[in-house]
Amino acid sequence: MTHLLTILLTASAMLLTTPAHSHQLLLGSYTDGASEGLYRYRFDSISGRLDTTPLQVLNSRNPSWLTLSADHRQLFVVNENGAGKGEVSSFSLAPAGYQLSPLSQVSSHGDEPTHSSLSHDGRFLFVANYGVQPDPGGSLSVLPVAADGRLSAPVQQLQHPASKVNPERQAGPHVHSVVSSRDGRYVFASDLGADRVFIYRYNGDNPKAPLSPATPASVSLPAGSGPRHLLFSSDGKQAYLTLEMSAQVAVFDYRGGTLVQRQLVELTDQPDAAAKAAGALHLSADGRFLYVSNRGTANELVVFVVNPKDGSLQFLQRRSVEGDHPREFALDPSQGYVLIANQKSNQLLVIKRDPLNGLLGKTLQVLDQPAPSDLKFID
Repeated sequence: MTHLLTILLTASAMLLTTPAHSHQLLLGSYTDGASEGLYRYRFDSISGRLDTTPLQVLNSRNPSWLTLSADHRQLFVVNENGAGKGEVSSFSLAPAGYQLSPLSQVSSHGDEPTHSSLSHDGRFLFVANYGVQPDPGGSLSVLPVAADGRLSAPVQQLQHPASKVNPERQAGPHVHSVVSSRDGRYVFASDLGADRVFIYRYNGDNPKAPLSPATPASVSLPAGSGPRHLLFSSDGKQAYLTLEMSAQVAVFDYRGGTLVQRQLVELTDQPDAAAKAAGALHLSADGRFLYVSNRGTANELVVFVVNPKDGSLQFLQRRSVEGDHPREFALDPSQGYVLIANQKSNQLLVIKRDPLNGLLGKTLQVLDQPAPSDLKFID
């Protein structure tokens, strides 16, 4: 009881002393160079600036994707290591101050894990093993999660047939993201190497095989398009998918485990394949605008207005990221800024955003950061 009272009093003190405009950001980065892995920064939503000195630094090898639990008390990290070395790590976040502490680390049973997500009930972590080499290729691993955030070895591993349309990039399967429907009943695995999104039913009461193929079991995308990241609207009625290799966004209507394509939008009019490298996508908190990164020689964010009636997209703006390879980005809690992880130019960029019209404005800060890969706001 005394320990609980101490925690509550500390948390209350934090609420009283931490300004509402002060937020904390978690950052993952590739560790082949100067990076140590995981960083925790403070961000001020009035000035639009990150503190140049991180609040915390943790050694973690190649933490390329970060997944927070629903209560933001646990963090799950995929360690995008080389062949046979893919791992997944978990950390606890202290209730006051968000200090990170290691909990567990297990094999992902795959190569180069690049994405993860939690089941809606928090019982399993779905991991996308990209698998650079066509043999064995990529796979989807399902890892049990204990109540305290500790991970166990995968109980299920699923692999898909490759399309082989592009002989270099699609000779094998390459699972790039795994996300659940809003109701948690279905799980969608975007496979760049297969030109398909594979659909699974989720049953958390079957601990040895929580995923089973749905009907239909997949949705096809254009040949050689390379599906990457899927994102559901807040009401779950639409879904948006980046097609990495063709630099497009597919818009779907979603109903009970099925995706029906409504629209296919181009991110660039440049014919050169080097300008086609679609990456991350995020909706504004009000759902009125969609932001999409296109890497390669384009290196820009593309902004779309979302039709409130049917979720279709209309082009609004194209904005340079002033760097190389915007692998991920995030809108801050105030929705007044976009923070961009420019992986290959080793920098974090803070851009002003107008919440009313969705337009991206001037650059407010460029912070040196070795090989940033993903960023998530804790609060």
